[in-house]
Amino acid sequence: MSTKIRRILVANRGEIAVRMIATCRDMNITAISIYSDHDASLPHASLADESYGLGSGTLAETYLNQQTIIDIALAAKADAIHPGYGFLSENAAFAKAVATAGLIFIGPPSDVIEKMGDKMASREIAIAAGVPLIPGYNGKSQDEKTLLDEAIKIGFPIMVKASAGGGGKGMRRVDEAGDFIAALHQAKSEAMNAFGDDRMFIEKYLVEPRHIEVQVMSDTHGNHLHLFERECSIQRRHQKIIEESPSVAVDEALRKKLTQTALNLCKKIGYVGAGTIEFMLDADGKFYFLEMNTRLQVEHPVKEMIKGLDMVRL
Repeated sequence: MSTKIRRILVANRGEIAVRMIATCRDMNITAISIYSDHDASLPHASLADESYGLGSGTLAETYLNQQTIIDIALAAKADAIHPGYGFLSENAAFAKAVATAGLIFIGPPSDVIEKMGDKMASREIAIAAGVPLIPGYNGKSQDEKTLLDEAIKIGFPIMVKASAGGGGKGMRRVDEAGDFIAALHQAKSEAMNAFGDDRMFIEKYLVEPRHIEVQVMSDTHGNHLHLFERECSIQRRHQKIIEESPSVAVDEALRKKLTQTALNLCKKIGYVGAGTIEFMLDADGKFYFLEMNTRLQVEHPVKEMIKGLDMVRL
């Protein structure tokens, strides 16, 4: 049984909220926005068909206040909540709470968000789906000796990475065994401060790799499609600066392998909604799974420009 979505609460602010409101208008769907007192004069607060205040306070008290947002959605008789990107977009607890409240969460199921948001768990899923991984250590043991021994087995240079990491936080490149422990301590401390989780895994460091990501879109009927790849190799401090599509490093044969691998992973996890599967490409043309972003990304207009599709509408 399908449910007609007539009213959507946009659980975000700024550019992505304005973007979603415009698409809702094109689809004759009532757009409901939320805003903090500080943001009352911003465009997203006035462009929607209906707007509701979150009161004043910190982000935790406003745009990250899950219960308040759900209460507003229910009071406004919304059918669904779209989280946009950032804020609550990859929060499994929020996705579950939305569904428990009888609303539609426009995105993947909460268990998929949870599994793919944990880099160690997502690596295990990728292995089960036959997706190639960068050589590394993904075990449960976190004692320093085990991690150092595994790093030596892999061979330097290696990367120490936080399981719950993102945005380049909790990551350190290590070129020699003698530098490993200090780098591990730094990465664990940064990860605990940023994510409240200092579990680490280790990967072989690829020298001069390319960062290639595949845009995917899945519906609630088990259909999965890709919108080809983006290249985001030009970065600063592990933050993407330039997104390009198609990648000049990907020929048709490699493109077919990359996109099919991405779709296989989507099928394996029962994905729903927009997502991005990121790969590292080495100098020999071999690619390896890096992570999955279980949301619409800020760079989604790159795909819209080359495909002529409205990804928010999809």
